[in-house]
Amino acid sequence: MSNSILISAGSIIGGEKADILIKDGVIVEIAQGISAGDATVIDASNYVVLPGFVDLHTHLREPGRENAETIETGSLAAARGGYVAVSAMANTLPVADTAAIVEQVASIGKSVGLVDVFPIGAVTKGLEGHELADLGSMAKSKAHVRVFSDDGNCVSDPLLMRRALEYVKQFDGVIAQHAQDPRLTEGAQMNEGVIASTLGLKGWPAVAEESIIARDILLANMVDSRLHICHVTTRGGVEIIRWAKSQGMKVTAEVTPHHLLLTDESAESYDPIYKVNPPLRTRSDVEALREALADGTIDIIGTDHAPHPVESKECEWQNAAFGMVGLETAFPILYSTLIKQGRISWKRAAEVMSTTPAAIAGYANHGRPIAVGEPANLAVINPTGRMVVDRAQLASKSKNTPFHGMEFEGTVVATVFNGHLTHKVGN
Repeated sequence: MSNSILISAGSIIGGEKADILIKDGVIVEIAQGISAGDATVIDASNYVVLPGFVDLHTHLREPGRENAETIETGSLAAARGGYVAVSAMANTLPVADTAAIVEQVASIGKSVGLVDVFPIGAVTKGLEGHELADLGSMAKSKAHVRVFSDDGNCVSDPLLMRRALEYVKQFDGVIAQHAQDPRLTEGAQMNEGVIASTLGLKGWPAVAEESIIARDILLANMVDSRLHICHVTTRGGVEIIRWAKSQGMKVTAEVTPHHLLLTDESAESYDPIYKVNPPLRTRSDVEALREALADGTIDIIGTDHAPHPVESKECEWQNAAFGMVGLETAFPILYSTLIKQGRISWKRAAEVMSTTPAAIAGYANHGRPIAVGEPANLAVINPTGRMVVDRAQLASKSKNTPFHGMEFEGTVVATVFNGHLTHKVGN
C-alpha cells in the first residue's frame, strides 16, 4: 500500500489551486501538475483544503461511560467531521484528575490512531470544587496536559479559581471555565424567559454566565494568567469578553455550533434533545455570537460534543441529561451560517477551527500552515456538498443530535491525519 497521498487541484484555504503531495506524514511538495505515481489521489478540483480541525471541547466518556461513547467511536466521529485533534474533557468515571487517568486516555487515543486525543485535566479533585487536583503531575505526565477544566461544573469558589490560575502559569497552562454560577442556576432547565415560563420550566438567567465570565477575567488579569471561556452563549458575555480583549487581557473564548444556530424557541417542542448546558438562548444572543466569531471577540469553535445513551434523552425534560453530539455536524453548520453568508472568510474559518484552538492549547503539530515540510493534517471541504443529518448514520455511539433531518451545505469529503486518510466520502 502506498504511503503517499496526492490532493489534486484543491483551493488552499480558499485561495490558489494547487496539488499537495504527502509522503510519510509530511507535505513534501505543493505545485501545479504533480505526478501522482502510486499515490492515493483525492480529486479536489472543486474543493477547499483547510488545516485539519482541532476541538478544544470534546466529551469522549471513556473511561467509565462507554455506554455513551468510547474513544474509538468518538475519534471516528471526529475524523468524519474533519478533525485531527480533540481535547477530551475530564468528566469521566473515574474523573481525569490524576496523571494515571490522563495517561490512560492519551494512550487509548494513540492506539486508536484516528486523531490525536489530548486529555484535559480536572481543575479540582473529583470535579467537586473543593480542592485543587494535582495539576502539576498531570502537566508533567506523558500526556503533557496544558488545559484544565471542570467542564460540566463551574469552579465557583473564587479563591480556588485564583489558585488554579496562579498554578498553571508555571507551565503556560490555561484554565477553561464553564461559566455558570451554581446558586443562580439551581434546578435550572432552559433559558430564562417567556418560553421557560410557558412550559413551566425553571429558567437559567444570562447573568449566571456573565457574572462568572466577568469575575474570572478580572481574576486572571490580576494574576497575569490565561483564561479560556467555554461555550459562550449570551450577548452580555460577548460584550464582557470584547471589553477584556480591548484592555489586552489574556482571555480566549469559544462558541458551539448549536449556539450559533438554535434558539430557545426549539424547546417549545418540549423535546429533551434540545436540553443543553449552557442552554439555547434567544435570537438576539445567536446574532451576537455570530458577530463575535466574525470579528474575533470569540476565538474558536468548540463542539462540546456530549454523547448520551438513548434512555438519558427519551424521557421527560426535567429528568433528561444535558448535551448534544456535534463533531460530525460542526463544520457544515459553520459553513451554512457564516461562510456561505460571506460573514467570515475561509482564512477565518481555518483560524476558528484549527489554528487558534491549537495555539491556545499548545498542540505544536496542529493548526500549522499548509506548506512544504509541515505535518500532513488536513481537511478537504466540498462547499456545494449537502448533508442531510441522519442520526442513524452518525459514527458516534450516541445519537442525540438536535439536527436530525436538517440539511446543511459544506461537507467534509476527506480528512488526512499524520499523512493517513482517516475519512473519505464513499469509504
